[in-house]
Formats: sequence, structure tokens, C-alpha cells
Amino acid sequence: MALVIGENAPQFELPASNGKTVKLSDFLGKNVVLYFYPKDMTPGCTTEACDFRDHHESFEGLDAVILGVSPDPVNRHEKFIEKHGLPFLLLADEDHEVAEKYGVWKLKKNFGKEYMGIERSTFIIDKEGKLAKEWRKVKVKGHVEEALQFIKENR
Repeated sequence: MALVIGENAPQFELPASNGKTVKLSDFLGKNVVLYFYPKDMTPGCTTEACDFRDHHESFEGLDAVILGVSPDPVNRHEKFIEKHGLPFLLLADEDHEVAEKYGVWKLKKNFGKEYMGIERSTFIIDKEGKLAKEWRKVKVKGHVEEALQFIKENR
């Protein structure tokens, strides 16, 4: 099922790094930056998380909440947050159900091996819960600024 800009974003409910279960509908009335990343503690994912951390106040100022999603379990997310001082929630999608809903669970190739994993992607969900923007196959450098600029121009 392809996602369509302007239509309702797929709903989900996942365990979060704050020890609670989080639903997308919890954030109605706010812009949501939902970013999917492959794995905690890896170089690209750490850079991306720290970029979101460094711009967190700017997103908050635009009434936007950041949610990171990976297949890692909550306890690994907690270590990642603690190590890098991340001020936003990380969600554990261990069975990759949400990644599949958003179409980011893909066949990947690395060093001649094929495996299933997360394709780094970001989705902006507006205050009404509709998909406003998507970026797939994200390159980390400059991406957070691009997401921030989109929200500034479309609030």
C-alpha cells in the first residue's frame, strides 16, 4: 500500500523509551517528525539522532515532536539516548510492523549480503494526522535542516 501525501498517516502503537506505549494519535494537534533509522549506536544513525537533538528546540518552537523508530528494543534505545543526550522518544518496532506500514522495511545489500532492514526515511505528519511530506533513502547530511525548513514553510 503506497502512502499518499494529504491522506491519513498509518496509525501505530509502539513501546517507547520513556517506558510507555505511544500511539501516533497521542500527538494530534502537533506536527510529527517520524524518522525511521536502521540501528542504534551505528555511525550514520548516531549522526542523524544527534542532528535531531541539536535542532530539537527549533522543532519544539514550531509545535513539532520528533519520534525515532528502529527495530532495536527499548533497553538499547535507552542506552542510545543516555549516551548521546537525546531529548526525544525512540520507539521500538521490533517486529517491523510499523516500518512495513510506512513502506520502509526493504531488501538491503551490504558487502555482497542481502538482508531485510530499515531504509532510512522521514515522514512529516501534520497536526490533523495527515501525511504532509516524505523523504526516502535519506542521506543524513543536511536532512534535519531540510525537515525543519519544510515545517517552517508549511505550518
